[in-house]
Amino acid sequence: MNKKILSLALLVSLSGLATAQQETIEKRFKDKEAIGHFTYLASDELMGRDPARPEMALAYDYIAKYLKKYKAQPIPGSDGYFQNIPFRLSQPPKTGELMIGDSKFTQGEELLVLDGEAATGSYEVVDLGFGLEEDFAGKDVKGKVVITNVGAPDQMSPAALFALGRSKTARAQEAGAVALVERFNIPSIPWQLVANYLNRPTMGIDQGESSNLPYLWVKDVENTLSKGISEGKVKNIQLNVEGKVNTKIEGKNVMAWIEGTDPELKDEYLLLSAHYDHVGVGTPDAEGDSIYNGARDNAVGTVAVMNAAKYFAKNPPKRSIILALWTAEEKGLLGSAYFAENPLIPLDQIIYNLNIDNGGYNDTEVITVIGLGRTSSDPLISQAVTEFGLEAIADPSPEQGLYDRSDNVNFARKGIPAPTFSLGFRAFDDEINKYYHKPGDQVDNFDLDYAVKYWKSYIRAAELIANDPSKPKWVAGDKYEQASKELYGDQ
Repeated sequence: MNKKILSLALLVSLSGLATAQQETIEKRFKDKEAIGHFTYLASDELMGRDPARPEMALAYDYIAKYLKKYKAQPIPGSDGYFQNIPFRLSQPPKTGELMIGDSKFTQGEELLVLDGEAATGSYEVVDLGFGLEEDFAGKDVKGKVVITNVGAPDQMSPAALFALGRSKTARAQEAGAVALVERFNIPSIPWQLVANYLNRPTMGIDQGESSNLPYLWVKDVENTLSKGISEGKVKNIQLNVEGKVNTKIEGKNVMAWIEGTDPELKDEYLLLSAHYDHVGVGTPDAEGDSIYNGARDNAVGTVAVMNAAKYFAKNPPKRSIILALWTAEEKGLLGSAYFAENPLIPLDQIIYNLNIDNGGYNDTEVITVIGLGRTSSDPLISQAVTEFGLEAIADPSPEQGLYDRSDNVNFARKGIPAPTFSLGFRAFDDEINKYYHKPGDQVDNFDLDYAVKYWKSYIRAAELIANDPSKPKWVAGDKYEQASKELYGDQ
């Protein structure tokens, strides 16, 4: 047969297959039901889905109820449809002071007490650089205060700062230190912004004994503290932390799975995820509304994953599907971080994470994929959204660092290709900021026709990736490529 005729026949065949699968999604998708989920999850009844509030139980019970109804199965090792997480809510102290030489640092001004118990006394200090494992090796810190820089040389995103802080406090506690003080010395992140955000109750993962270790950030943008220690001018500090209250809270990731149909590929998993929490109740707007409903961020993403569960339970693909609704993303990507460190499915069997997170949208003709251009599955995502009359575009605002600010990064760091499938925006502009973390982020001002296209496109993208015979890979040279090789081995 003529090669041109053969190619044309193949193209026609593939086009017909795509049309049939698109029609299946259209037929199975129930617009009113999906919008009903959307409306409930972003309603005032849930009080903004704050993991620290009791109304959060309404959200996770609702999601679990429908995962069960849709016939998605609990993951072995989970508590039904939940992965339970030990959270710790840490209140700012009534008194927080640090005296270093002649300099006094005060809570909420130049000092932030982030966690730990009350502590008072004068202690010798030990500077351990970035506080990494090699920095602690062979150092005597028993009964002393460990001082480090925040983050690590190549890890300065907000999520990395908190994750590394947890590791450092664990090392310091195990080595017998009495406190960990980190110098906040990142000029690109305004200290006042950090202080405003963190001088309030903060949530973290309870690490047992190491969570009791006083953990502080001190403003040191000019590195004067570092110089003082290295020059021998600062040898001791006076620490005074009083009135510290910490509360245990049980968090829940909502999770399920659907077994694939291919005898070999079903042992590989596509992780479909979105965070279901939001920021709760806050400062009232001009209309007096203080409930931050989070329709865009991220009830719309939660509904996408719920509908993917319904679709794939009836139309299972070749690979198996993990459905994950993360808690406490707004508290520092905590739910996804917990799963990444305590996976219910081995991470080397998770071949891709198609995550959802959103700030808002300003173009209803596109889907913005944070990470487009970084994995081999990009063409499949583009194909999927095109089938529903949309266009996939890459992140137009790289200066925002969005890739490293959502749950996907916890899996990218492990080596798993992980883009974020976001609502369409061509700039992080006033239209986005109008609703981002604002009480006005509600369903009644959301374009619901666009929401339906968005949900269907997400299902289709997941279906194409789950059925693709080729395993997704990072583009050569990506900063997470080496982690991928370590996770999966050279492919």
